[in-house]
Amino acid sequence: MSLIKWIEFPSLGDDRGSLVAVEMGQDRAVPFDIKRVYYIYHTEQGVSRGYHAHKQLKQVAICVAGKCRMVLDDGKTREEAWLDCPTKGLVIEDMVWREMHDFSKDCVLLVLATEHYDESDYIRDYSDFLRQASQ
Repeated sequence: MSLIKWIEFPSLGDDRGSLVAVEMGQDRAVPFDIKRVYYIYHTEQGVSRGYHAHKQLKQVAICVAGKCRMVLDDGKTREEAWLDCPTKGLVIEDMVWREMHDFSKDCVLLVLATEHYDESDYIRDYSDFLRQASQ
């Protein structure tokens, strides 16, 4: 089973430009209630981010501008995908290690999450993650 799961968001708009609506409970929707939204931007060249997993939090990552490379790892399988399209959301399940690399200068990465920020939900040590993922 692949760790890479996409949600396709329809691109709406007209001659004035495009629009993407992110909704819950509709076709091609985010598969959970959204409790937190944040975005990452102005990441310096050569800087990688992430390097953690969440015990219970699920997320959808959408690159609304630019691009970055996401690495997902469930303790058995390690896969990567480029986020480079504002109409595609990458679903990140709980207990999946994530790393973000190769941010373009103009990258804006939007993240939708199932829960509010809670430091106790993070696993920040990869060996600890592997130990917990194998249980």
